[in-house]
Amino acid sequence: MSWTAPNLPKGKHLFFDRHGGVSAGKYASLNYSIKSEDSRENILQNLSLAAARYNLQRENLTILKQGVSDKAVFISQAERYQQFADGMVTTASGIILAIRTADCCPVLFYDDAHQVIGAAHAGWRGALRGILENTLNLMLEHGAQTANTRAALGPCLQQPSFECQSDMRDEFLQTDITAERFFAPGKDVKHFHFDLEGFVISRLQNFGLTNISASGIDTYQNENYFSYRRNCHRKLLNSQYDYPTHLSTITL
Repeated sequence: MSWTAPNLPKGKHLFFDRHGGVSAGKYASLNYSIKSEDSRENILQNLSLAAARYNLQRENLTILKQGVSDKAVFISQAERYQQFADGMVTTASGIILAIRTADCCPVLFYDDAHQVIGAAHAGWRGALRGILENTLNLMLEHGAQTANTRAALGPCLQQPSFECQSDMRDEFLQTDITAERFFAPGKDVKHFHFDLEGFVISRLQNFGLTNISASGIDTYQNENYFSYRRNCHRKLLNSQYDYPTHLSTITL
């Protein structure tokens, strides 16, 4: 089921699940990834369905060219696939900020007192590099206040499903030795299980946010959601980009 965060305004945000779209097969059914081998027509229809949840058109959606960066951008008018970034902020009504994920952690921000919203794509690399802080700092530049900003973490890969190797753990510890608490022992000394959700929450708390919610939904285990890792394990990818994604959305 699509998830709504208890601390964000209903009707102003939604973490979509995989259901309710027009795509078929391994993309079934609400796929938004233009990099996948799903048809462009299907994806456009799915985008229209997402925008319709807010009684808006797909032209009102803002979608970034996401990667693993720490870059956040300010959005003054709706745009799709124009900028390379992993976080965005707006103060304009009628714009839907939309983050695409399939295991990474989508984070939505809302300061209703000052009418500023933000959205971030927090994979482990982006979170480590500062995408959350950069998105929040951009919100502050446009009138938000930390004390009034609420954050919600959507469905993502949970710790039992997030196996990683020692090189990833080493990269974290080189940046912050206290990050060791987010790595549980794995099947041997070279493998660990990473708590992405917990790490993201800690970064938000260190920034000063206190109003934070998290779905606790594991995209790998819960087949109501798309999972890049699950598709890899099932050998469903024709290329590294051929996997479906869902949207996490917020609007003023």
